[in-house]
Amino acid sequence: MPTPTGNLLRRIALDAQGLTRAAPFGRGIGATQRALEQLGYVQIDTISIVTRAHHHTLWNRVPNYQSAHLDRLVSDRRAFEYWFHAAAYLPMRDYRFALPRMHAIRDGERHWFKAKDRKLMYSVLTRIRHDGPLMARDFETPKGRSQGWWDWKPAKRALEQLFMQGDLMIAGRDGFQKIYDLAERVLPADIDTTPPTIDEYAAFLIDTTLRAHGFASQKEFSYLRRGTPLRQALRARLDADVAAGVLVKIHIEDSAYFIRPEVLDRRPRAADRVRLLSPFDNSIIQRDRNVAVHDYNYQLECYVPAPKRRFGYFCLPILYRDSLVGRVDCKAHRRERRFDLIHLHIERTIDDRDRFLATFAGAIHEFAAFNDCNVVNVVKVSPADWNSKARKVLEAGI
Repeated sequence: MPTPTGNLLRRIALDAQGLTRAAPFGRGIGATQRALEQLGYVQIDTISIVTRAHHHTLWNRVPNYQSAHLDRLVSDRRAFEYWFHAAAYLPMRDYRFALPRMHAIRDGERHWFKAKDRKLMYSVLTRIRHDGPLMARDFETPKGRSQGWWDWKPAKRALEQLFMQGDLMIAGRDGFQKIYDLAERVLPADIDTTPPTIDEYAAFLIDTTLRAHGFASQKEFSYLRRGTPLRQALRARLDADVAAGVLVKIHIEDSAYFIRPEVLDRRPRAADRVRLLSPFDNSIIQRDRNVAVHDYNYQLECYVPAPKRRFGYFCLPILYRDSLVGRVDCKAHRRERRFDLIHLHIERTIDDRDRFLATFAGAIHEFAAFNDCNVVNVVKVSPADWNSKARKVLEAGI
């Protein structure tokens, strides 16, 4: 079967991500749940230069998204916090597929902390069992008393160890502080807690990845997951599905990708709009995939020493229609209600500049408002021939 064109593959990938249409999942908390289930996870990040990654990712897919939606899904036991390839919100329906990591950490096959204080873990667990849900700060030593075994740092490590091995779950958050409770008090009564076999886990990763991305390579199915048995199970399942006609193998340059044949029949169109993506957005989190599918090399540079940064501390990729056309380094000054475009980089030829700038300005002002800002301040624009018109259009009031 001939490989589809690059434009079609990009649109298939973006459509699977919910980024080609205005309201692909509808509106409200139900749409937030549907978006989470389509994506498989939404990554949590602590950086708040702009609105946090999990809220930003869902806001791009649910027109009237509110941060309270995630809190509600957790409190209603329709979503939970754990680890996908990083800290994330996940659909509660997928809970059993978090069990392999939990059990590996509990059994010492994987380490969260190098040393476990089992006595402290038992004491923390007992206190939560008796007192109910608690936060790390509930284990601080009261002021005026000598430091004791309830010292915050060891207690926090114990809480996180118990969370990662599945004894505790996150019952909610107070601001950004986790509230820990016993897993049996958080899980719905009807949830399946049967650990998946390695073959079931491989099938889950294939189904989840294809649903969220449209097509993927074997490396992408096992992204940031270790272990020869899992790789072997993935390869066996992929080979069997290709042989059965359930999957089709295509090639992008020298790499093999897998796609369902019915997906190849789709012809999604990309809306005439701009989206500013979170650096942790599901659609761009894998750097190699960005290069292969989008011809876009993206690295989040907040982890890069300042002298070595090319684009800026916290750049947001700019999606226009079906192409990643640039990036913009942003910062929300919420007290002043000012949203800074520290450096806007346009990296592709855009023939309809006026249309793009008008659409981009609308997206910037919407995102600024989501960040509780009502003034957009443009600091720098590249290339220079974009500077004058971009400033004029972007600095117009909300």
